[in-house]
Amino acid sequence: MTQPPTLSFLDLVPIREGDTIAGALATAADIARAAEAAGYHRYWVAEHHGMAGIGGAATSVVLGHIGAATRTIRIGSGGIMLPNHAPLQIAEQFGTLDALFPGRIDLGLGRAPGSDQKVAAALRRTLNANPDAFVHDVTELQRFFAGEGDNGVLAVPGAGAHPELWILGSSLYGAQVAALLGLPYAFAAHFAPQALDAALATYRKHFRPSAELAAPHAMVGVGVIVAETDEDASFLASSQQQQFVALRRGDASRPFPRPVPGFYASQQPVLQQMLDETFSVAAIGSEATVRARLSALLQRTQADELIITTPVYDPAARLGSIARTAEIVASLAQAPVA
Repeated sequence: MTQPPTLSFLDLVPIREGDTIAGALATAADIARAAEAAGYHRYWVAEHHGMAGIGGAATSVVLGHIGAATRTIRIGSGGIMLPNHAPLQIAEQFGTLDALFPGRIDLGLGRAPGSDQKVAAALRRTLNANPDAFVHDVTELQRFFAGEGDNGVLAVPGAGAHPELWILGSSLYGAQVAALLGLPYAFAAHFAPQALDAALATYRKHFRPSAELAAPHAMVGVGVIVAETDEDASFLASSQQQQFVALRRGDASRPFPRPVPGFYASQQPVLQQMLDETFSVAAIGSEATVRARLSALLQRTQADELIITTPVYDPAARLGSIARTAEIVASLAQAPVA
């Protein structure tokens, strides 16, 4: 490995216990500026709905805020859940972002609703059971950007814009779509790592070159928390563990919680197993531990990019972890890859 992998950052804009949405958005701008200063290539925001601890629902609006707070880092969606939207609206929103921040906009697309059926109904969208619906929506969106909208409809803004399109996924389906359309692919191993190897293999095996991309380009999402010791990092990780357990129980009403000592050990075995599976590729620990975990992940996946998420309650600890992660990934340039 002669070059380190490209490093990017995924932000769910956590709304912390005791904080406000305004505070979460201000913190997001601080995080984006810090990521830019540390050399991260992209800063992405994920679309989720109906969750009290996540503030990125109006993703394109948040990206306008982030774009104004930064200068060079690419900004984009990780992702926009396309079934929630008419492709024309997304073309207009990201065409606007492209006009405001030219050459900096990414548009990652996913097919999950970003919540449940009740939220989908509240969004005034009926989820299409046709397995080809997502592909149809992606290609319709591409036509709007090309100025060739269906029925002669012109996306303004949008026509002539050039956001970098990505397909996101946590199963083989997204890998197949990305390969079919010749687009870069990002796998969400930070919350659904089970199909990681199979999805990357499927994407690379079936990739068809396109006008956008000549060869497959794969990104892997991974949770990373760097602290002074493994114990310190495990304590910080308990915030996200609490969030995952609450979601498993159907409770999305709690803001992003403060860390608590001994949370994992206090859980029933079935929940410990769920957490073990969810965090199976995460890199959480001291610098040495995180370096070893990320090196092993890169050897395993041959990923072109890593996009990390750092779900830490304390903003200072989060910023410190983000800076340390950049240093660790840069040091992996000398690590041999099998």
